[in-house]
Amino acid sequence: MLNREEIEKIKDLLSEKKKIVITTHYNPDGDAMGSSLGLYHYLKSKKHNVCVITPNIWPSFLDWMPGTDHCLAGDNHLKKAARLLEEADIIFSLDYNALKRTNELADLIGSAKGTKIMIDHHIQPDGYADYTYSDIAASSTCEMIYEFIKVLDEKVSISKECAECLYTGIMTDTGSFKYSSTTSKTHLAVADLIEQGAKNTYIHHKLFDTNTYERMRLLGFCLSEKLTLLNEYHTAFIALTSAELESFNYKKGDTEGIVNYALSIGEINFSAIFIERDNEIKISFRSKGSFDVNSFARNHFEGGGHHNAAGGKGAETMDETIMRFIQLLPQYKQALALHE
Repeated sequence: MLNREEIEKIKDLLSEKKKIVITTHYNPDGDAMGSSLGLYHYLKSKKHNVCVITPNIWPSFLDWMPGTDHCLAGDNHLKKAARLLEEADIIFSLDYNALKRTNELADLIGSAKGTKIMIDHHIQPDGYADYTYSDIAASSTCEMIYEFIKVLDEKVSISKECAECLYTGIMTDTGSFKYSSTTSKTHLAVADLIEQGAKNTYIHHKLFDTNTYERMRLLGFCLSEKLTLLNEYHTAFIALTSAELESFNYKKGDTEGIVNYALSIGEINFSAIFIERDNEIKISFRSKGSFDVNSFARNHFEGGGHHNAAGGKGAETMDETIMRFIQLLPQYKQALALHE
């Protein structure tokens, strides 16, 4: 948590009505949108002028979240985003720790004169913010926003809308509370959010029980035709070309979570999905136990994230990226054999 002096300074900053912009990382997920919208609802209740700017559009399965109609996708409204960032008194960076993760917004945020506050749980944050609340042990940025709100205002009554957004991010980033980052503190926060109006069954339904027919067919195709096992290295991967995605009428978010199916195989400790989009290969990595995919992504694929969940990218062709991935595995053979 921020130290007492920093908290008091932030309280002072927020003691009068301010123009505030909340920003997320590129391809915002449930935690990015949940933390941003949760903070949005809290700050709006304090009469601040607030907006959320995402670098690009969020997945459609998050459209139901209260407040998405007030979010601005920067890639479609770059001039407006630039003006809002330039005029902002305070800029929050949520669920990312490096400006490069905001793509086209990076220079706009970096050059903005407003006070910058980073709240994030990823490893090795950059030092661009005026105030940094970093906790790599936290289950999610949404859990950190919950704690942040409680520290700012101990007697606050969190609104139903805020509770729904924060619950969403905690649930998605913990894999429905199954990841090791889920602690007793996480469950206490979730219990309070349910008390404040978050309907857990309804939220789970909106996130996981509203698949399209095309997405289910894509999942079946991935598992039956595209799943490759490298048993010697306890590794599995899936690779999808742009043409294959288009053949299933791909929509943003349709590949969300597919990498976890590969990891669910008993003897597999490391999984990856390679997705060809926008003239590059986007990669998601997942692992069990002690294998550090954050370091793997940082060292080899210009990425990073968490110990057991990270992302990266490749500028080569799909075949070249996969070949490079496979050629790296022998040096990790011993580490990949462990599942602690």
